[in-house]
Amino acid sequence: MSTFDIVMPKMGESVEEATITRWFVSVGDAVKEDDPILEIATDKVDSEIPSPVAGVVKEVRFEVNAVVPVGQIVAVIALEGAELTEKTAVENVSAVDIVQKTEDVDVKSDLVKREDLGLESERFYSPLVRSIASAEGITARELDAIRGSGMEGRVTKEDVLAYLSQKKSAAQGTDKLLPSAENPVSSASAAPVSSTPKASVSLSAGDEIRQMDRMRKLIADHMVMSKQVSPHVTSIVEADVTNIVLWREKSKDAFLTKYGEKLTYMPVFTEAVAKALRDFPGVNASVDGDQIIYRKNVNVGIAVSLPSGNLIVPVIKQADQKNLAGLASDINRLANEARTNKLSPDAIQGGTFTITNFGSFHNIIGTPIINQPQVAILATGTIEKKPAVIETPTGDVIAIRHKMFLSLSYDHRIVDGALGGGFLRRIADYLEAFALDTPI
Repeated sequence: MSTFDIVMPKMGESVEEATITRWFVSVGDAVKEDDPILEIATDKVDSEIPSPVAGVVKEVRFEVNAVVPVGQIVAVIALEGAELTEKTAVENVSAVDIVQKTEDVDVKSDLVKREDLGLESERFYSPLVRSIASAEGITARELDAIRGSGMEGRVTKEDVLAYLSQKKSAAQGTDKLLPSAENPVSSASAAPVSSTPKASVSLSAGDEIRQMDRMRKLIADHMVMSKQVSPHVTSIVEADVTNIVLWREKSKDAFLTKYGEKLTYMPVFTEAVAKALRDFPGVNASVDGDQIIYRKNVNVGIAVSLPSGNLIVPVIKQADQKNLAGLASDINRLANEARTNKLSPDAIQGGTFTITNFGSFHNIIGTPIINQPQVAILATGTIEKKPAVIETPTGDVIAIRHKMFLSLSYDHRIVDGALGGGFLRRIADYLEAFALDTPI
């Protein structure tokens, strides 16, 4: 019988595994070409995987919530015209059985590697986790002591990287404890678990309890991790953006006619940020232990609020190489894809800096949390009319100007006040120098 294997696709350059969140088919179902087979999740992006062939579903190899490495077979399709015989039907085992067999193979393979250490742990580790552990010299005993934050307590890549970060800190003479069976660690904490107290919550009559959805859990873990990893400092400046407001007001209709795109303030903000990142490469960076990685590309993430109330950050790649029209097109497209759940996993990867717009909620100022592994994030406040002192050739005058606050949160491990403050001031300078005759 001719069959076709459906494999877990590679959904992005840095994506090595994905979680199955939904099956649209069962064994024995007939499918047409391009019919959806399953839904998978990578980071914050959900994607439907279609069938590239027509036929009958012969095997479903993993259950919902299974974490599957890229390239692994997840389902088998008997090609159209080839009927499932009674023998084939008998040989087909349930999805649960196949999942168990698949995991047993992985566990046994892992146990062979552990025999020399005298360990017989039944814990499952993905190929990605095992490869990182092997490359970094993590022993099986250490791996067993790491508390997993994944499904059913599985150890994820982030858990292993958090452990390595803590191990480096301990080696440098800090008072942090390495994990053991009595003191495990998770990716949500770079410090011992015992140092992160859990708030006691009491319930009252009428209180409603709702479980966090998958995306909210990811956001919560990421925000807690960022505050524990990076010492946050925030600097604030006020910028006069009168020329930008007047230019947009006179240009937005012509811009829409010429490019078919709505003209918001965000392309102007993004252009100024991209220029400043080129001027201050120390902010376009990441920290890896005691090493600083200076990023070649300027990839600016734009935080987008979703209808669900969650947040996602699509990335404008090579933002410093695009004009206002190109930035407007990319920003509008990515925001629309984010709100309609059509973002590709690559669209949220590779960011080197993030902008979040508090002004869209009419907030004047904010202190955002750094989007790891970046080292800074800019918050833009609402634009307001204010009286301001203007210097003229004939003396100072008070005039009505359009003003906004810009606040920059930065990682004080490598960005000090001089660098952070200078970078933020440069962004404001670019905005204030915006020319009224800037072509569209």
